[in-house]
Amino acid sequence: MRKILFAILVLVVIAIGLLHFLTPGYLIFYHDMYRRLSYFPIVLGAIWFGVWGGLALAVMSSIAFIPHVLLYIGQETGAYVSELTEIVLYLAAGTVTGFIAGRESLLRRRYKELSEKLEKSYDKLHRETQLLLEAEEQLSAAQKLSALGQLSASLAHEIKNPLSSIKGTAEILLDEFPVGHPKREFVEILLKETTRLNNTVEEVLQFSRRGQPGRKKEDAANEPLSEVIERVTSLLHSQIRKKNITLSVMGWETGKEFPVASGKLSQVFLNIILNAIDATPVKGKITIETRKLDTGFTVSVMDTGPGIPAEHKDKIFDPFYSTKDGGTGLGLSISKKIIESYGGTLTLTDSGPEGARFAVFLPGQYSSAKVN
Repeated sequence: MRKILFAILVLVVIAIGLLHFLTPGYLIFYHDMYRRLSYFPIVLGAIWFGVWGGLALAVMSSIAFIPHVLLYIGQETGAYVSELTEIVLYLAAGTVTGFIAGRESLLRRRYKELSEKLEKSYDKLHRETQLLLEAEEQLSAAQKLSALGQLSASLAHEIKNPLSSIKGTAEILLDEFPVGHPKREFVEILLKETTRLNNTVEEVLQFSRRGQPGRKKEDAANEPLSEVIERVTSLLHSQIRKKNITLSVMGWETGKEFPVASGKLSQVFLNIILNAIDATPVKGKITIETRKLDTGFTVSVMDTGPGIPAEHKDKIFDPFYSTKDGGTGLGLSISKKIIESYGGTLTLTDSGPEGARFAVFLPGQYSSAKVN
């Protein structure tokens, strides 16, 4: 494209030279007009191609101007010198305009380089700002964990003592009801839930100190998955009945031969189903489905609530993040870490206007354990 433009300017110079050559000398008005027209290709050449482009076109314009200069040979010296001065002006116009255009081009390049550097600096600043915000969030979470650890340490003794008393009382009551008595089952549930509550207190303490629940020897699989789900739904029967919720348990028989750590898994399913109860409207429906896979088992909990908004989906498993009034934001976080400590996953697989669906995947190594 630059070559084509330069060729056009050269043709214009040649055309002006031909006009000088073909126009009679006594038509001074036309020659003056051609002489001034010569500045256009010179100036444009200097602007588009710099000093050397302006000089080249100025030289060519001077050569094209020679036929007109020859007309003044033999006339007064002043007129002859005046025409030669035009050639000097051509060269000066090409040089000065080219120099100015070159400076402008240089400034434009420097401005572009500066803009690119500023853009890179802005991107770097944006990334560093994001990192700073993430660090502040992590620091805030760490401060909350520290505060929770201090609070838990001060309350642990006060909580465990009543639990020990309740457990001792339940053990005494258990002796009062022989095997087969209709009320013995409730006392056994009281003992199990007291033990689980005590373990939950220790779990919160451990979470606040280390950020992750650990696995203990006593956490080994000791109860079929189906029985864990059945016990948890029995404990929540009153809450379900208050809201007239329809509870549907599917694939219950699938988990009969799949032993799991009953204490930890009870805590997980209790948290998930409680959240489903809170989200489900009156006369709604909750579905619990157990499915056997090639690599393990999946338990899905589905409700007919409003679902979880898109802006909350990525944060619901973060510690201390809760959308419920008075919520601690630890239920799903602790549940996820418990499942992950056994090599499984806890995920939100679906959420929309028809409700939310949480899926717990437990790997198949549980199947090799024996029920105690």
